[in-house]
Amino acid sequence: MPKLKSNSGAAKRFRKTAGGYKHRKANRNHILTKKGTKRKRQLRGFHDVAEADVRRIRRMLPTKAR
Repeated sequence: MPKLKSNSGAAKRFRKTAGGYKHRKANRNHILTKKGTKRKRQLRGFHDVAEADVRRIRRMLPTKAR
């Protein structure tokens, strides 16, 4: 049986935690001057992945699934 390969793009975007997966929210990379302070603050840090998407992420990251 060959080795299982992780989707390298997904591996860079998602982190496995005890309770599921976390990801960084979009729209925090550039053109920040026109975005409000509140909006930028709420985009900080990592956020939980929606329950509906967890199955897809598990498939893309087979070595970190459990």
